[in-house]
Amino acid sequence: MVNNRPVKQCLVCGRPFEWRKKWKRCWDDVLYCSERCKRQKRLKKIIS
Repeated sequence: MVNNRPVKQCLVCGRPFEWRKKWKRCWDDVLYCSERCKRQKRLKKIIS
């Protein structure tokens, strides 16, 4: 089966992640692969 879903790279960990149905309306705004990476980005800003 061929996978034609769009792929992005996480800004924190650099891992590729694919489009999900739950991101249907906000795919352009999605920057992180998980909530963990999203929290980690916030922590880096606070520490810096």
